[in-house]
Amino acid sequence: MRRARNIRLAGLVILLGSGALLGGALAFQYLGGLPPCELCIWQRWAHGAVLAGALAAVLAPRPIAALGLAIGIAGLLCGVGIAIFHVGVEQAWWQGLASCGATGTPATSVDDLLAAVEAAPVVRCGDVAWSLFGLSMAAWNAIASLVLAIVATVLARRRA
Repeated sequence: MRRARNIRLAGLVILLGSGALLGGALAFQYLGGLPPCELCIWQRWAHGAVLAGALAAVLAPRPIAALGLAIGIAGLLCGVGIAIFHVGVEQAWWQGLASCGATGTPATSVDDLLAAVEAAPVVRCGDVAWSLFGLSMAAWNAIASLVLAIVATVLARRRA
């Protein structure tokens, strides 16, 4: 019984934490006017997987809750990897994806393509759009996601 409560508590922690990180990214985009790059979008997908797993950890019966928590923690760790890769691109430690900076907009004619290119903001993965204390959003995401994964693991494994 205690283990089930620990799993639900850990799920709630990552649900709230990952939800806050994703909400912050969306706020930067829609309220702050900072459109995301391709790697930013990938990090958001990782948080989406975390939220799905965390919901299962909080709401589902115990065996499924444990699986949901594992998915949530795995999603956080995948997000950490993507965020670290993104930081490396920002710092020019390695090259980014070919799609970084591309619009990916489908066009049916040359005029459509030209209009899409002119209207779309060019967001390069190597450009730091915002930073705090010298760390980019990707770096903060990596740190916060790793802390959430560690806290959730410790909570789930805690004994009575």
